[in-house]
Amino acid sequence: MNIENKVLGLIKLSTYIKEFLAKNPVDYNDHDAEFELLLKRSEIENPWFTLENQKFALTEWTHLLTQGNINNWLRNYSVSKTSKRVGLILAGNIPLVGLHDVISVVLSGHIPLIKLSSKDKQMVPFLLKKWNEMSHGAVQFECVERLENFDAVIATGSNNTARYLEYYFKDHLSIIRKNRTSAAVLKGDETPEELQLLAEDIFRYFGLGCRNVTRIFIPEDFVIDRLFESFIDFQDIINHHKYANNYDYNRAVYLLNRDKFWDNNFVMLKEDDKLFSPLSVIHFSRYSSLEEVKSFIAENEENIQCIVAKDELGLDSIPFGEAQHPALDTYADNVDTMKFLEVV
Repeated sequence: MNIENKVLGLIKLSTYIKEFLAKNPVDYNDHDAEFELLLKRSEIENPWFTLENQKFALTEWTHLLTQGNINNWLRNYSVSKTSKRVGLILAGNIPLVGLHDVISVVLSGHIPLIKLSSKDKQMVPFLLKKWNEMSHGAVQFECVERLENFDAVIATGSNNTARYLEYYFKDHLSIIRKNRTSAAVLKGDETPEELQLLAEDIFRYFGLGCRNVTRIFIPEDFVIDRLFESFIDFQDIINHHKYANNYDYNRAVYLLNRDKFWDNNFVMLKEDDKLFSPLSVIHFSRYSSLEEVKSFIAENEENIQCIVAKDELGLDSIPFGEAQHPALDTYADNVDTMKFLEVV
């Protein structure tokens, strides 16, 4: 019954969010006004969390949190009979990036001890309180400044932070996540519409997520201008001051170093074999055979979150435009969080 209350409460929360997002601000009640104020406060505290991107993330969750989706997800796992305390160190690179871990811990029958990111302190506690209210008090959680008295931990950080976390939590059951990014592979015959969808995979959340594409593989005869043409809908990104600062800095560095790069005044393309690229820059490389690409992907597997490409290339990829639409059973670093929680 407890798990049923949690699931029903989660569905009610999804409905509440959906109704809020559909409303005109002039029709807000007091609860809606509180929600909107929270979003604005989040943007003030972290300018990367624009209202548009926060509402995009919330919309994605309303698509995921349906009765059918949740039931299909949970049927593959068992709920723990004994509640354990699971520490969560959340990332804060994109809005609500840690919510999946929180929901997983709660629905697996455990209690999350949440160390929020300093970049994302508003939305997760707000949504958890709402979920608890709509579940008749069935959702237990704690937001803490320091993890203590826990049975397992799931932590997300940079590669440098991960080394520290692995040592610190060496005596505990743990999932320690590191930096990852995503890549796209073009066959060369992509339509303008497909390339515009690729632009969404690149620019959503300013490119700050692990599912954002930072490296593109293109055929040897591919015309670079086709990419710039597909990016045009995102030209307003340069009006965001933090993004513009990164663009100006990286462009100045390339000019001083006399590096070769392509520029359309809001994003740069640079021919580079590195998987990770600086913000406002996309690395690309040309390939003569798909085997070159497959070899690179295999060598960098632990750093790649997902590959965006056509199915026919046989790369275990996702379609263009789908990078920022993960399903409930799509796990960070491809580590099944729910399976891990079954053995805590």
